Amino acid sequence: MDATEYIWMDGDLVPWDEAQVHVLSHGLHYGTGAFEGIRAYKTETGTEVFRLTDHIDRLARSAKALGIPFEYTVPELVEVCKEVMRVNGLQSGYIRPVTFYGTGSIGLNPAAANVHMIIAAWEWGAYLGEEGVKNGIRVAVSSWRRIESNASMPDAKGTGGYINSVLAKTAALKAGYDEAILLNQAGLVAEGSGENMFIVRKGIVHTPPNSAGALDGITRDSVYTLLAEDGYTIKETAITRTDLYYADEVFLTGTAAEVTPVREVDDRPVGDGKPGPVTKRAQELFMGTVTGKLDLHPEWLEYI
Repeated sequence: MDATEYIWMDGDLVPWDEAQVHVLSHGLHYGTGAFEGIRAYKTETGTEVFRLTDHIDRLARSAKALGIPFEYTVPELVEVCKEVMRVNGLQSGYIRPVTFYGTGSIGLNPAAANVHMIIAAWEWGAYLGEEGVKNGIRVAVSSWRRIESNASMPDAKGTGGYINSVLAKTAALKAGYDEAILLNQAGLVAEGSGENMFIVRKGIVHTPPNSAGALDGITRDSVYTLLAEDGYTIKETAITRTDLYYADEVFLTGTAAEVTPVREVDDRPVGDGKPGPVTKRAQELFMGTVTGKLDLHPEWLEYI
């Protein structure tokens, strides 16, 4: 990550190196926070932040679900995100809002702790690598199971919950893979460590439902909508590990990952081992939309 000039913190623009919190912050010790990941793209008519309001609305929902006070309105934080892009001179990049408990309580009850809100932005390329976006990545089904709704909130972007993803991701990397796929407690596919999943079989596109432990991804929703409008049959379906092996195509979606093909699952080639036609079409539709080259959903593009 390359540092930019300013980070917005609790209402003020602060120099990057001065945006600090106390080591006894509750969020550091217990993971009591919520966050978002948002991408901004350079287009012919200026810089747009993709589905910015939807992302900030999800941040507010996550904070509410986790019981974290949220004193800002969604429109206020939308404008702050745009301002952070402008003051840092970014024409494209990644925006990270995060709210978390600070000092005031060191026990499990965070009620006495203050609450911080920060928004940072920086340049960021392909999360899973340019080669992966072009030719596909290798994934492995993780031995770590996806957190489930009786123990946590898999559909809330809580900071603490992502230790589950970190464990799966790092194990996959150490084993020589690019990414991990997590199953839920019932053995059904939930998602990648930081991405939603789609598979294609016999021309039908499938994606796990939120009830399987999948995040209600904004990129997932965008790709789902774009493919459906393009004439594909697409369904929310319970997906087994064997379904991954039988699939003609597999791809991952996420703000960071965008649309990334999977060429191999557990050392088994997906289809012919190359990105398939549906995956390529999903990439074309999504990237064309976010860069303004395709005028399919202009309401998703929020210009700074």
